[in-house]
Amino acid sequence: MYKSILVTGGAGFIGSNFVRYLLRATRDMGHVTKVINLDKLTYSANLENLRDVERDERYRFVKGDICNRRVVFKLVKECDGIINFAAESHVDRSIRDSTEFIRTNVFGTQVLLDAAKEYKVKRFLQISTDECYGSIARGYFNENSPLMPNSPYAASKAAADLLARSYFTTYKLPIIIARSSNNFGAYQYPEKIIPLFITNALENKKVPLYADGKNIREWLYVLDNCDAINFIFNCGKVGEIYNVGSGNEIRNIDLTKKLLNILGKDSSLIKFVKDRPGHDKRYALNFNKLKRLGWRPKHKFENALEQTVLWYKENTNWWKKLKKKEKFW
Repeated sequence: MYKSILVTGGAGFIGSNFVRYLLRATRDMGHVTKVINLDKLTYSANLENLRDVERDERYRFVKGDICNRRVVFKLVKECDGIINFAAESHVDRSIRDSTEFIRTNVFGTQVLLDAAKEYKVKRFLQISTDECYGSIARGYFNENSPLMPNSPYAASKAAADLLARSYFTTYKLPIIIARSSNNFGAYQYPEKIIPLFITNALENKKVPLYADGKNIREWLYVLDNCDAINFIFNCGKVGEIYNVGSGNEIRNIDLTKKLLNILGKDSSLIKFVKDRPGHDKRYALNFNKLKRLGWRPKHKFENALEQTVLWYKENTNWWKKLKKKEKFW
């Protein structure tokens, strides 16, 4: 059992959902696990995501950059486990300028790995993405598929994975890598397709759909991903990679129509826009390895999508403040 876990990027979308999940899960099991949340609080991070746990005596927030060796080494010294969510993650932004993606996703991961090696942490879980594999027309990526990233974001995450793997091979650092499919759920910054389309539709604004909308994504409810990450952290084998999928494949155009239907809107809100460079056609993961270990998603896609829409409908103050700060479309 871990006495103290450092969660980096814990004020972001998946990270904040995981911090909440972890505090609840360890409490229910009767464990006293302290959670340190290290986050730089960039544009997509939000401490409001964790208002309900900020007074938990097991939880501590530290504002800081994973590229800052002094801050990272001081915190890792206190911890026996690390889960690294911290990353720049929006593909469109990486296309405009990849500098921060390389800095945070690669150099920041190196700093964390060096600290983990220095203080001999029990386990280091690197949170990655299916985008490292690139696009696949048919079939599914497994953990042995070659990495062929097609965006600067994906390339930076693939580089971080390879760096983490090298620390396992060279230094015997207890590394595990988790690569999940596209996440959705509450607290997702409204630059991503699902929260952007929901919030735009709620405001009766157009929803900008790339090209013909036939790109295919596999969607994973964030609470299922949190459950999988916790499972991998505790039950996964060091040195291994685990894909985290759902089997919920859908074309972007069909996803858009589902969202509009749930919201009681029609297809007239759809606006087809110029495709982005290097746009992957299809992501799809084989996650049999994780299934064999004993994990499966618990939420049905349709129900999770409805719950997500409901959350954005009921939390307009949360996203309206964010959308006032910058123009998404």
